Amino acid sequence: METLDVRDLTFTYPLCNAPAVSNVSFKVEKGTFNVLCGATGSGKSTLLRLLKREIAPLGKKNGQVFFCGTDIDSLDDRKAAASIGFVMQRPEQQIVTDKVWHELAFGLENLGIASAEISRRTAEVASFFGIGPWYEKETSELSGGQKQLLSLASVLAMQPELLILDEPTAQLDPIAASEFISALKKLNSELGLTIILAEHRLEEVVPICDRLLVMEKGSLIADRQPRQVIAGLASKPEILCGMPAASRLFTQLGGKGECPLTIREGREFLEKTISGQIQRLNRSETLVAGEKALEFNSVFFRYSKSSPDVLCGLDFSVNTGEIFCILGGNGSGKTTSLSAAAGLIKPYAGTIKVFGKKLKEYKNRSLYRNCLAMLPQDVQTVFLKNTLREELSDVSCDPKSLPYDITHLLDKHPYDLSGGEQQLAAMAKVLAAHPKLLLLDEPTKGLDPASKSKIIEVIKRLKENGVTVCIVTHDVEFAASCADRCAMFFAGRIVSIAPPNSFFSANTFYTTAISRMTRGIFQNAVTIDDALELCQRNGGCS
Repeated sequence: METLDVRDLTFTYPLCNAPAVSNVSFKVEKGTFNVLCGATGSGKSTLLRLLKREIAPLGKKNGQVFFCGTDIDSLDDRKAAASIGFVMQRPEQQIVTDKVWHELAFGLENLGIASAEISRRTAEVASFFGIGPWYEKETSELSGGQKQLLSLASVLAMQPELLILDEPTAQLDPIAASEFISALKKLNSELGLTIILAEHRLEEVVPICDRLLVMEKGSLIADRQPRQVIAGLASKPEILCGMPAASRLFTQLGGKGECPLTIREGREFLEKTISGQIQRLNRSETLVAGEKALEFNSVFFRYSKSSPDVLCGLDFSVNTGEIFCILGGNGSGKTTSLSAAAGLIKPYAGTIKVFGKKLKEYKNRSLYRNCLAMLPQDVQTVFLKNTLREELSDVSCDPKSLPYDITHLLDKHPYDLSGGEQQLAAMAKVLAAHPKLLLLDEPTKGLDPASKSKIIEVIKRLKENGVTVCIVTHDVEFAASCADRCAMFFAGRIVSIAPPNSFFSANTFYTTAISRMTRGIFQNAVTIDDALELCQRNGGCS
C-alpha cells in the first residue's frame, strides 16, 4: 500500500526563472525507510516541505501529492497536522515552549486531546527516547542532540503515519548522530513507521534504507535499492563521493560483485581482495611552527553565577598559518570557546590572546579590522538584506572573485536558500573582511561532499596566504582531510591534541569510517585517499 504518491511535481520560487523541483514523481510504500540525497541546492528541502502542507514554501506549484490516496490539499486540517510529521534540520526553529514536558504535549494540546491521553502519550514517548532524566528541564538548557531528540519525540507523540526529516543530524556530533539514526531505525523496524529522510551524512543511513532517492538540479535521477543506485553512480563522482566509505572504496578500486555498504562488508571485501604486506603509510606529520595566533591560558567561563562552568581552565594555542580543528560532543564547550576568542563573551578568569595581544588591548573594534572574523554556527544571523546580491554588495564582495560559484543565488532571499547554500553565502561575507585569524563554527553543516571539497580548497588556499583557521566541527572526515592538528574537547577543556593521522588512528568513536573499516588491516589510514594508496601499493584488487 502506498503512503505517498508524488505525481509530476514542479515548484518555482517567486522571482526565479528555473524551478527548484522539476517534474518529480515517486511513490513511498507503507512501512519503508527512504533516504533522499543530492548536492546542496538540488531541491531536497523544497521537495520535503512540499510534502507537508502547513510548511510548503510560497511559489508556483504544479503536480499533485497524494497521502494515503487523498490529495494533501484536500486533507482535513487535523489529519494533515497529525498524520504527516516533520522534523527540521534546526531544532531551534521547531521548539516553541520553555519546558521539555510542555514541548512534548504542545502538539497534542493543539489537537484537543484529552488531558489523560496527553499524559499517557508524553510519558510513553519520553520513556521510549530516554527523556525522563531531563523531562522537567528548560528547553534552552538542552544540548543540540537533546533538542533534536525532543523535536522527534514531540512529533511522534502525535502518532503520525509518515515521518519526514530534513537533515536532522546536521548539528549533531558523531555519537549523537549515530544514536539518533538508531532511534529512527527502531521506529521503522519495530513500529512500522514510514520514513523519508534527507541526509548528507550517508554512512549509517544508506545501509538501513529500503530505497535511495537521488536528486540533481531539481530532478529525481534515481529511485531504487541502495546497491542498485550506487552501482550506477560511477559516472557521477560528485554524488558518489557522498556514499558510504565501503562503497566508494569498492567502486574506485574497480571491485566486482555486490557493492559493500557497511563497515563490516567493506572490511570483508578488503580481507578477501587485497594481498600484500604494506600496512602503513610512511608520512611525516610536520607541525606548523611560528608565533601564536590564538592562545587560551586557564580560561574559565559560565553563563550565570549559579550555573556550572562551561570552560574549565581551558588551555591551548593555535600557531600562525595553521588549520586547527576542534571536535567533541554537543554541549562540551566548543562553540563557547570560539565566542570567547572572538570577544563575544567575557571569561571570569584566565587570559585570551590574539597575535600576542590580550583581547582587552584591542580598542575601538580594532580586533575585527583585518584581524579576526568568525562564521557563527547559526549562519542566518549573518544576513540582514533582502537578497544575497545586496548582502555581498554591503560588504564590497564581488561574487566573481570567490573560489566557488554562488552567482545563481544572488537574487534569492538568504532565508530561501538551502542550509548548505546559506553556509556558502555566509562564508563569502566573512571572507570579505580579509581576516588574519578566521574562526569557523561548523562550516560544513548542510553541505554535500562536493561542496565540502570546495570549502577544503578555500581553507587550504587561505592557509597558503598566511591566514590562520580555527574550526569547530562534528565532521570527522572534513577534519581528517584539512587539519594540521585536531583537538578533542571534553567537559570544558581540551584533553588531547595531535596531527589528524595520529589523532584519528588512536580514536575509536571520534574517527573516520575508513579508520574503523581498515583497522587491523592497515595501521594509519584515516581518509579514502589513504586507503586507496595502501590498496594500490598492495596490488589493488587481486
